[in-house]
Amino acid sequence: MATTSAVPEALENLHISKTKELKGTEKRDTLIAIEKKYQAKWQEEGIFQANAPTTTEVPLHSISAAELREKEPKWFGTMAYPYMNGTLHAGHSFSVSKVEFGAGVAAMQGKRALFPMGFHCTGMPIKACADKLVNEVKMFGKDFSGYKAPTEAVIEENKPEQAKREDVTKFTAKKGKAAAKQVKMQYQFQIMQAVGVPTEDIHLFADPQHWLKHFPPLTIRDLTNFGCRVDWRRSFVTTDANPYYDAFVRWQMNRLKELEKIKFGKRYTIYSIKDGQPCMDHDRAEGEGVGPQEYTALKLKVKTWADKAGEIINGLKLEGANFYLVPATLRPETMYGQTCCFVGPKINYGVFKVNDNDYFVITNRAARNMAYQGVFAKEGNIEQVAEIQGADLVGTLVNAPLSIHKEGVRVLPMETVLPTKGTGVVTSVPSDSPDDYATIMDLAKKAEYYGIQKEWAELEIPAIINTPSYGDKCAEFLVKKLKISSPKDTKQLEEAKELAYKEGFYQGTMVIGEFKGEKVETAKPKVRKQLIEAEEAFVYSEPERKVVSRSADECIVSLMDQWYLDYGEESWKQTALKWVENKDGKGMDTYYVETKNMFEGSLNWLNQWACARSFGLGSKLPWDPQFLVESLSDSTIYMAYYTIAHYLHKDIFGREKGLGNVGPEQMTDEVWDYVFCRKDLDDKILSESKIPKETLESMRREFEYFYPLDLRTSGKDLIPNHLTFFLYVHLAIFPPEYWPRSVRTNGHLMLNGEKMSKSTGNFMTLHEMTAKYGADASRIALADAGDGSNDANFEEDVADNNILRLFNLREWCEEQVRDQDQRRSGELNSFQDALFQNDMNAIGREAVEQYTATNYKLALKAALYELISARDFYREACAAGGIEMHKDLVLRYVELQTLLLAVVAPHWAEYMWLEVLKKPETIHRARFPVLPDVDATLSTKRDYVRNTASSVTSAEGQQLKKKAKGKETSFDPRKPRKLTVFMTTTWPSWQAKYIDLLKEMWDPATQSINDKELGAKIGKMGEMKKAMPYVQGLKKRLQSGEPADVVLAQKLGFDEKETLLQMVPGLERTSGLTACDILEVGESGKKGVNAATGQEVEVTVPLAENARPGHPTFFFENVQA
Repeated sequence: MATTSAVPEALENLHISKTKELKGTEKRDTLIAIEKKYQAKWQEEGIFQANAPTTTEVPLHSISAAELREKEPKWFGTMAYPYMNGTLHAGHSFSVSKVEFGAGVAAMQGKRALFPMGFHCTGMPIKACADKLVNEVKMFGKDFSGYKAPTEAVIEENKPEQAKREDVTKFTAKKGKAAAKQVKMQYQFQIMQAVGVPTEDIHLFADPQHWLKHFPPLTIRDLTNFGCRVDWRRSFVTTDANPYYDAFVRWQMNRLKELEKIKFGKRYTIYSIKDGQPCMDHDRAEGEGVGPQEYTALKLKVKTWADKAGEIINGLKLEGANFYLVPATLRPETMYGQTCCFVGPKINYGVFKVNDNDYFVITNRAARNMAYQGVFAKEGNIEQVAEIQGADLVGTLVNAPLSIHKEGVRVLPMETVLPTKGTGVVTSVPSDSPDDYATIMDLAKKAEYYGIQKEWAELEIPAIINTPSYGDKCAEFLVKKLKISSPKDTKQLEEAKELAYKEGFYQGTMVIGEFKGEKVETAKPKVRKQLIEAEEAFVYSEPERKVVSRSADECIVSLMDQWYLDYGEESWKQTALKWVENKDGKGMDTYYVETKNMFEGSLNWLNQWACARSFGLGSKLPWDPQFLVESLSDSTIYMAYYTIAHYLHKDIFGREKGLGNVGPEQMTDEVWDYVFCRKDLDDKILSESKIPKETLESMRREFEYFYPLDLRTSGKDLIPNHLTFFLYVHLAIFPPEYWPRSVRTNGHLMLNGEKMSKSTGNFMTLHEMTAKYGADASRIALADAGDGSNDANFEEDVADNNILRLFNLREWCEEQVRDQDQRRSGELNSFQDALFQNDMNAIGREAVEQYTATNYKLALKAALYELISARDFYREACAAGGIEMHKDLVLRYVELQTLLLAVVAPHWAEYMWLEVLKKPETIHRARFPVLPDVDATLSTKRDYVRNTASSVTSAEGQQLKKKAKGKETSFDPRKPRKLTVFMTTTWPSWQAKYIDLLKEMWDPATQSINDKELGAKIGKMGEMKKAMPYVQGLKKRLQSGEPADVVLAQKLGFDEKETLLQMVPGLERTSGLTACDILEVGESGKKGVNAATGQEVEVTVPLAENARPGHPTFFFENVQA
């Protein structure tokens, strides 16, 4: 008998990892040990517990909430709380990092930073999986020992999907090269085994409440290991498992109903027959974001059956019954032009009873939808009386409503008809449908091949719509224009279809029928209404594409009485659009144009949303408790709940009262109204709730201080549902002062340049990430991954390399602090010291600016990579000059480096701050440094020094290349060498006119220039090749902050001669030179003055005349030692 141990063994290939293998871990382990130490310390000391100023410190209403926030700055950021059906995935941590870094920046700015985290448990996924386990325990026993593993099962290959988290309610797998055959995940207990749940514990998950106990602690573990600045006092689980949150959700729903945002009525919704309830986005295993697609279903009454179909129908002995083929169309206004009706010859159609007299010929899929839309006599009853293959329907004569062919049209074959779209029956309008026109032409041409009479495909094609671009038969026009020769030219037909629809709908005019002369946009609903009133058509709806529930049921569309949120209601929508537009800068910042466009698109598209269900986990609808609030509707304003959660309860389930010593029954709707600034306090609230006034005021203070939400972050895929709902409900419930201030979205996270997928082995959980690389190196790699709304990329090499970088940086800093008395002291010099000090100011200001702008990749570039580079340049410059680094600057660097890395690498920074720099309290209480203004002259000088040092190396290489090519040169690099540097203070005369041009065009107010206009003017002056680089160099200097009166007066902004003389010792040392002379030459390059001695010399080297201010030339020669 096979045991369950066979399952994990067979699953080994599912866990083949494509991730990087680390070779040495000693340095990583050292860093992780420090991280663990400080994570424990932070938790113990409550470092991340943010509180509003108390009402004792600042009495409530003594100043306004806005004034208090200005006096005591705050920051409040959240992300979409994770669903508790699995552990966090590395991609999920990318969204976490944006809030986490934001909280770090806010703290460094001196703000009270609040980053809370809750646990979402509402909805179907947990309940559906728990129910599966109930059945599996019955089948196989608690230890699943009754399961017999199949001898061989092949996993079907699936496209790897971008995973957000390790979600144990879903499983996909793919055949890899290493194993063509693997055990298929047939049962829920196997999925639980695959993600590491011990077999002996799996039966516990048959209770849905166990999921709520199991996964939140793992989430806390993983985010703590990541170093998150989360205030865990404010955490909670959703559903009625927490009676406080349950009361909050019921209050929210009551108020939305009172505001007439929640309504009741019949509406089309995605529905699971198996579950017996609507299937909303978070209830789906497939098809998130899919909504109902509404059609006009035409009733094409059968006049004469084709022979084979007739035999089947006659065998039913349904005398006097009416039979209809029922195509579904999106273009009812074109029905005047029907010339035939298409069926898929290989599709099996059902004959379904509609009522005692009527029967529809459609696919089973369409019948499932119609049965729940009031089309059939009995709701939910699908009675199929016969089955007919599509080929047997060909030749049937049907009546086509509105068609000019009153004698009827024929049913013809069309190979491209899909049984998964519409009803499987397609009405043909070849005047306006390129697909129909191409098929009709093909049928007429090959009538014998298709087994039809040619004349069936040659009925007159009437003109229906006149368009300005394509005439009155746009299908024929486009088929010919795009050279479409058959129905198999699918790409061209798709293009033609799009062109025909857009032109017809937006520009077309009806040329036939009762609404002749009207625009198609106007006529379309009128024709539809006419058909429905004549009982020749009805409304039919189906999912836009396939939707599968978590219970594995393929969903339909049901027309049902239900409670729904009236999203899309015009005034509500316009308020939301205005807030997103943010025209006056007082609305909602979306950071990226793409995010703003997606919000506007979602707001313009979204409408009524079912907010109740009858199955799953959640809070009961207060006025109709047979229903539960669905998972996206109880998750819209829970950010407000965070502000007072610690006053309500100490644990996530609300079993122990919090700071306020308040019971859940005391949190009445009126109390919530008061706390959330919807009404003032009165005696009725005090007497009915029995909550002390001081407690109520303290809770209100927490809300009105931390709200509005400063940052909401999420994957951009949540804009069409959660984020739009979040915006709508905030606008409905709260006063404008508390509407959300910003939403930042991100794309998916790739791993090593590829989509993350368990099935390919390119996958990592957050727990695995921090175990492998530690928190700080992982955080650096996430910051480096990108900031926009496009997909980002977590590079394991970046994380791995930064383990070494952080370890070495720590050791270097420790050494410098320990040996500080060995460093140089006294006054700073005007060369190495001045340049490094200015570098630190420039880089520090850049890092803080980018942190503030939430550009974390650019902030990291400055704070880590560029600052280390500046240190290295200083270290090398001092060594080259034969001097020690300056003690004050080294210590300043260590402190600056620590402060700038505190946001991204807080554990490393905390160690440096407390144990190396010996500061008295945590770095989380430190502030960004206030840095002096950058000296643009010194920045220019620094760039000159770097470029000149690099150019010296290049110049020697060029001379050696000449020798290698056999050109006459006596220079031998193995013998003692001398370098002569030629410089000049004379500017070429041709440059003057371009200086004048820049003076004319430079705008000091905007620090910019019109590049297009500049380029055009330079082009007309005829020296584009040499002038443009020169002008661009001047523009760059202006934009860097150099004074315009220096740049445009043809001055360098620094003393080039002095700088070169300062560089001489370093050049001699680093290049191994016997001597180095600096010669200042005139424009001719024939005479020069030795900058060190003032002696005039003859110049015979031709390249001396190529020297320009800021661009010296170099010549190497051999000399006697």
